[in-house]
Amino acid sequence: MPARAIASGTISFGLVSIPVKFFTAASSEQVRFNMLHDKCGTRLKQQLFCPVDQEVVSRSAVMKGYEVSSGQFVRFTEEELKALESDHDSSIHIVEFVPLDTFDLIQVERSYYLGPDRGGDKAYRLLSESMRVTSKVAVGRWAARGKEQLVVIRPYRDGLIFHQMFYADEVRAFDEIDTGATFDFADIERELAQKLIEQLSSKTFEGEKYEDSFRKRVLAAVEQKVAGQELQFAPEAPRAQIIDLFEALKQSLNAGGADAQKPLPPKKAETEGRKGRKKSTAG
Repeated sequence: MPARAIASGTISFGLVSIPVKFFTAASSEQVRFNMLHDKCGTRLKQQLFCPVDQEVVSRSAVMKGYEVSSGQFVRFTEEELKALESDHDSSIHIVEFVPLDTFDLIQVERSYYLGPDRGGDKAYRLLSESMRVTSKVAVGRWAARGKEQLVVIRPYRDGLIFHQMFYADEVRAFDEIDTGATFDFADIERELAQKLIEQLSSKTFEGEKYEDSFRKRVLAAVEQKVAGQELQFAPEAPRAQIIDLFEALKQSLNAGGADAQKPLPPKKAETEGRKGRKKSTAG
């Protein structure tokens, strides 16, 4: 069954206009639970409550406000907010093309597949192919739900994909993150770490190999409960506590099975490991 478009728009740059359709690229399938009354099992309803007047407030009596200081709000009517919204325009205005390797995935908020709309096939294909050959992505603006969105369009397989982006001031700087102390690693430590990476490496990423095991367990438990069965849980196996990094690398390699590369002889490994740790401590 072909995918159904959720919206339509136009990519515009210079005098070029390309009609396109939006398609959902990904959607969460995680399990969700409802809040129930433990007494009768009825699904609960959320209500808006005013703590000052001590009363439940109807939706029709609600207005929006922006907090300028603790407990102090600037109020806006729906008409005022409507007037502040961007013009309702389905066009995606491309501002510039930039090298693909300067595009940081950390800014991606949401993604959509783009397909050509009626009459746009040739221009759509030409844009996709040209960006692929030049290794460029398109940066532009798009008005959605009254707000101006920063967007990036990039070639994807034999078509285009559309990324709705966070603005730069919405992304936390990585410099704020404490990445820990610096170390002078021993050669043997580097060698074992690289061997472990090589042992666990695959030629390509195959997303279909992975599944949400929590969702699978929950759905199985739902079936058991519907059938009136009592849930049985296996005790969680305790994890081995290995504090020494060198020993952890060795044991990880040994756990790799028959295809794993043979570890170094015990005496040599232990001797070089002690030397490496001394060198690391000194650094």
